[in-house]
Amino acid sequence: MLNISSQSCCKNSIAERCSKDDITKLRLKYQPYYHHFEKQIGTHVWKDGCELILLSSNDYLGLNQHPKVIEAGKRALEEWGSSSTGARIANGSRGYHRQLEEKLAVFLGKEDCHIHSAGYLSCMSAIQAFVQRGDVVFADKNIHSSLWAGISATMGRVEKFSHNNPNDFAEVLSFEELKTPKMLIFEGVYSMEGHLAKGKELIEIANANNCFSVMDDAHGIGVLGEQGRGTANQLGITDQVDIICGSLSKSLASIGGFVAGDRALIEYLRTHSKQTIFSAAISPAQAYCAEAALELMQNEPQHLERLWSNTHRYHSILQDLNLDTWGTETPATPVVIGEKRKAYRFWQELIKEGIFTTLSLPPAVPPKKDLIRTAISAGHSDEDLEKIADAFKKVAKRVL
Repeated sequence: MLNISSQSCCKNSIAERCSKDDITKLRLKYQPYYHHFEKQIGTHVWKDGCELILLSSNDYLGLNQHPKVIEAGKRALEEWGSSSTGARIANGSRGYHRQLEEKLAVFLGKEDCHIHSAGYLSCMSAIQAFVQRGDVVFADKNIHSSLWAGISATMGRVEKFSHNNPNDFAEVLSFEELKTPKMLIFEGVYSMEGHLAKGKELIEIANANNCFSVMDDAHGIGVLGEQGRGTANQLGITDQVDIICGSLSKSLASIGGFVAGDRALIEYLRTHSKQTIFSAAISPAQAYCAEAALELMQNEPQHLERLWSNTHRYHSILQDLNLDTWGTETPATPVVIGEKRKAYRFWQELIKEGIFTTLSLPPAVPPKKDLIRTAISAGHSDEDLEKIADAFKKVAKRVL
């Protein structure tokens, strides 16, 4: 019999489960996430009235507040308003979308490209659109949540292989028949670890075994390759990777995502990807800002040069302190503490010293890999780096 008591109208099992969730209670107690800044100027932010150096931003090239990017966003608002007010498949497609897609495709060395309103959607669509029932998906076990979400939206069978391990990929792959449709999923740069993909080896194995390939290069675009064209360009595998997906919210100083590949593949995605069909188009300002950043990447090489100069100096700082950076090869730089309480205290003490970073704990990272997630930027000044070095020295002495 249906219960229509007053209590059932305002309370139910799911709502009660949410209100009693222990993980949420711990998050609210210790407050490691969802911090709100009152102001930002370059790589400096203000929290509770205190100025901090932001050492966990994905704005690798420091273009977020570049005058040309800001001006492009203003111009977009004046010319188009605030929104496209629809999905691309219906009434939401505009000329500025296609212009950005065409420029991104050329930059990435692909025939075509499609942009989405979030990088998460792009990475999901890069998988969901192409995998069917009976296909087998081979995934590096450390891939991003967005890629796992894309896998879960398919009817494909999933096989994991050890992180960045081509030999294990080949071993797992060897149990499948050659004729079976397969997909390889990996990242160009693993943002939690800072590792560069062993892309050449992975792609060589994939291409010899009837295996479609998808590379998420959200943290490689703007960072690696000629003019920041990404991991595929850096490794010389652009023509061999079927799909390159990623984000506009990092080096491209905007919000959104992209999927790039052969024209036939992108048109197939536009027909079959639910994330593409049913999501609203990115706003004019988002598209204009990303396009402006893309042009700066090609016309102002000093940003990429400064990024790597800062990266090498920052890595040296951490190495001199004997801090574990998990073998990072990129500006995405973890500082592995290995124990939850120490990692939390290390993060807190850095804030006290004027440095804001991000705390990452299991299950977001493997057991005993509790870490401080940091990322260097072209925007960090020499003075910033000196303060960062001093802060890490003091905190390491206090905590470790």
